[in-house]
Amino acid sequence: MMQNRTHNCNELRLEHVGQSVKLCGWMENVREVGAGLAFVVLRDFYGTTQVVVETEEMMSVIKPLNKETTISVEGVVRERSSKNPKQATGDIEVVPQRIEVLGTCQHNELPFEINRSREADEMQRLKYRYLDLRNPAVKNNIILRCQVVAEIRRMMTEKGFLEITTPILTASSPEGARDYLVPARKHPGKFYALPQAPQQFKQLLMTSGFDRYFQIAPCFRDEDARGDRTPGEFYQLDMEMSWASQEDVLSTLEDVMVPLFKKFGKWGRVSEAPFRHIPFNEAMERYGSDKPDLRIDLELQDVSETVQGCGFGPFEGACVKAVVVHDFTQARKWIDKLLVDVEVQTGNKACWVKVDEQGNLTGGISKFLTGIGEQFKAALGLKPGSFVCMAAGKKLAAQKTAGVIRTMLGKRVPGHFDEEQYAMCWIVDFPMYEMGEESGELEFCHNPFSMPQGGMQALLDAEGDIEKLLAINANQYDLVINGYESASGAVRNHSPEIMIKAFQMVGLGEEDVKAKFPAMYNAFTYGAPPHAGAAPGVDRIVMLLTGEESIREVITFPMNQKAQDVMMDAPSTVEQRQLDELHIAIVKEEE
Repeated sequence: MMQNRTHNCNELRLEHVGQSVKLCGWMENVREVGAGLAFVVLRDFYGTTQVVVETEEMMSVIKPLNKETTISVEGVVRERSSKNPKQATGDIEVVPQRIEVLGTCQHNELPFEINRSREADEMQRLKYRYLDLRNPAVKNNIILRCQVVAEIRRMMTEKGFLEITTPILTASSPEGARDYLVPARKHPGKFYALPQAPQQFKQLLMTSGFDRYFQIAPCFRDEDARGDRTPGEFYQLDMEMSWASQEDVLSTLEDVMVPLFKKFGKWGRVSEAPFRHIPFNEAMERYGSDKPDLRIDLELQDVSETVQGCGFGPFEGACVKAVVVHDFTQARKWIDKLLVDVEVQTGNKACWVKVDEQGNLTGGISKFLTGIGEQFKAALGLKPGSFVCMAAGKKLAAQKTAGVIRTMLGKRVPGHFDEEQYAMCWIVDFPMYEMGEESGELEFCHNPFSMPQGGMQALLDAEGDIEKLLAINANQYDLVINGYESASGAVRNHSPEIMIKAFQMVGLGEEDVKAKFPAMYNAFTYGAPPHAGAAPGVDRIVMLLTGEESIREVITFPMNQKAQDVMMDAPSTVEQRQLDELHIAIVKEEE
């Protein structure tokens, strides 16, 4: 049976007074004010309308119903005697002549109040996500996401990009995270993998002669959750361009991001194109992070040489990075909390010192700096009221710890964090290689498919020399927005000879390259155009646009932090016959 309606619940206004209408929606609330009189709030996707029950007949229909029951209401629109200026339909109400129950809510008590679902326990919200999404505040994030994706599609199409979908079932590929594997029933012992990204396919499209490609692409990675990253799956604006340089890609994305954030963003100020370019090494040195939040005005300073020989053990032979805040008034208890939080987040200890009103170093490790007090103050530009928080250790560890200190101080001390803006920059010149923390061997730093700066000659000049190899930069770049890595990309290595040489540096030979990337390697041997691309994360961009702190707030049906869908009870066990068909045996771990 069709449930036709004449209007939605956000549509009726004073000009509709006297008209007969039919509305459908959820019974959000019922307020009885006397015998045969009740006010009903009817809600649908678009908004709410007040329905006034004034007869025993209509009351007999409404009274037994639980909240969230779906009903249709046929009646006459009239002007409200007590208007509600906060409600779009607050000038009118509907007096029902017929009420029909369409779908009964069989529960006297809901898991949470719909309009306050964001205050509920997250596990409850995820389990009853279909109720959580009825909350207009939650629903509006999903609506915005739809609008953002539609706008991205429009802009990319106008720029001459073709939207092409790539396979979901593909081959396992070493791209940095764990694959999700899918057993192949017709090929016992073999597995498909869900793509971590369409990386190889989009490069193959360039080799196939497609000039500009994009896709709102699902990506699957078996990795842990964070506030800005959902486990399991996420979506990205995947794009690639033939005959393109790094600047071609960056300017294209700037042309998309600036109007997108201006149109949909919570904050009115957006960085203008071209965005600032910050080399990786400079970002680490000044901000202690390759994704710096430029809304914070603090920077790192190096005092390694100044403090050598001061007698404080952790400083001896170490890199020492300092963050200075002037006019500091926080108490010792506040400082102690800062140090604890830094250690919890980084695993490294921080230390501190202040300058008192007489200009003397005091507190923290000040006793170790007595002999170099003037040099220390001069090196950092200290004055009465200055506070210094420091991190020491190997260079990278000191930088990263000081970067966390910078962020914490910037956001906790008033006057250093200009929150209401979108501060965008490009991090460029990433190292091609790094020493693996676990392996202790040379590894690709960012993306094995990137073109090394200097091409083949740079690799030949550095061959056999670890220090020279670590000094090679790649044509890689990240878009950073408000301290979040929001896109990654690179000029691709389209030469089979350079690709083989690049992999040889990390101990992989030509046969390894052919075995791991057979389609791409073979395609490149038939003549590949120079090409470059990037992939902004759609979920993260919408999170930034809405100002949400958790990415799960902008995903329709998110998993929890353990990669579980508690609403659908996934992952779940399957029947033995299904395992038998797939030639899979489950081996229980020994206790």
